[in-house]
Amino acid sequence: MALSFRPADRAGTGDADRVAALHADSWRRHYRGAYTDAYLDGDLVAERRAVWRSRFAAPAGTRTILAEDEGLLVGFAHVVFDRDATWGSLVDNLHVAHDRHRGGIGARLLALAAAAVLDGASGRGMYLWVLRQNTAAQGFYRACGATCVETAAVSPPGGDPARLVGAPAKLRMAWPDAAALG
Repeated sequence: MALSFRPADRAGTGDADRVAALHADSWRRHYRGAYTDAYLDGDLVAERRAVWRSRFAAPAGTRTILAEDEGLLVGFAHVVFDRDATWGSLVDNLHVAHDRHRGGIGARLLALAAAAVLDGASGRGMYLWVLRQNTAAQGFYRACGATCVETAAVSPPGGDPARLVGAPAKLRMAWPDAAALG
């Protein structure tokens, strides 16, 4: 395995298609029940491609880190600096290819996201949102030192408000100091 990590500012918009495909696959596997089936089964790759092309074309205030194994995209993390006055920078996405889970890629991406926060943000705090149903990811983030500090209703594309009756659908996991992940 020749695992390498690189920032998307060197990747260019050509990587948007690969990131979109991995992002769509991850959502289809893990967001079923929170996002509508019609949305997940639709042309999600094209929708995500448009999002990632836009992000890569205007990367100011963000950093995207790609994990590759001999040129194959196996994971990525996207950070939005200083997104929240209280919690700091948002890890807006962290996805690892399904067949590469539990191999340390996610932990390395999270550590590199933390390093990016320390390098590019004005504050040291870092957080992300995780779906309530994604207990495996919650366990991973807790093992990496995150604390659940808040719950909220999910309002994603394709979200189904009827599924939110009685319980919030997402949790804010936070690290008060991104240096703890280094």
